Amino acid sequence: MVEKVIYFETIDPIDFFGVNNSNIDLLKTKFPKIKMIARGNELKLIGDEEEIQKFEEKFDFLVHHFEKYNNLSNSDIEKIINGKLEKKSASANDNDIIVFGNNGKAIKAITPNQKVMVEKYNNNDLIFAIGPAGSGKTYTAIAMAVRALKNKEVKRIILSRPAVEAGERLGFLPGDIKEKIDPYLQPLYDALFDMIPARKLESYVKDGVIQIAPLAFMRGRTLDNAFVILDEAQNTTLNQLKMFLTRMGKFSKFIVTGDITQIDLPRKRDSGLIQAINILKDIKGIAIVYLNLTDIIRHKLVKSIVEAYEKSNIK
Repeated sequence: MVEKVIYFETIDPIDFFGVNNSNIDLLKTKFPKIKMIARGNELKLIGDEEEIQKFEEKFDFLVHHFEKYNNLSNSDIEKIINGKLEKKSASANDNDIIVFGNNGKAIKAITPNQKVMVEKYNNNDLIFAIGPAGSGKTYTAIAMAVRALKNKEVKRIILSRPAVEAGERLGFLPGDIKEKIDPYLQPLYDALFDMIPARKLESYVKDGVIQIAPLAFMRGRTLDNAFVILDEAQNTTLNQLKMFLTRMGKFSKFIVTGDITQIDLPRKRDSGLIQAINILKDIKGIAIVYLNLTDIIRHKLVKSIVEAYEKSNIK
């Protein structure tokens, strides 16, 4: 009889164990000669050494499946233990999957221009994604960042937005600095909650693996081994955007998203995003992707609303 302890370092054991430890209970029936004790972030095994070795081989497969799909059902366990988990045949739609979100939800590049964003990632370290509200530019960018983190292409994700709406009024808002700025960063959290289990996301934020901060917090930093996204960049000035772009460190990927039809600066011509895409458009390693009305994937009315505003003469 030997004793072995498996520690959960990269996945949330609560989700892996299943509701009321249902997944562990199923594993116990599959390996009746092993005593299993699930506690906290560890799984203790007591039994014959050869039997535990067989279990560990299957267990590695289970962990790999859970890391990829963010989901592990009783059916998945049955198939993996019995060696009957069929590999899905690759289809055109499968190639569009960026990452698997919560409960195994496939998050895809749906529209042609979203697919261009994903394709440009391979050969460019800086991507500008310009498009209207609802075109999926930010959601697609965050999905790519989560994928890069899962694949260990980067060590951290950094998401930022200019809190231009707050201006000098930020200091008058109640609460500490996090409570003051979180409302401006909520859209970024919303996307992450779709892709990473809540407890895992909380752990990532606590450990600094995922950082969400206003643009002003980027000054003076060098961002190595990071996937960095600047959202709502149309509301940055020339100097602010230059400051952000020059934070790029080694082995980093930057994506800048914005909608040049929704500039909240006092003077629209001061938008650093408009100036940046003109200044940087011919530099190798920088890609500019334009999304449009055909990329809008929110409620069907959103496309009609944006189109109506574009046709109007109201400024």
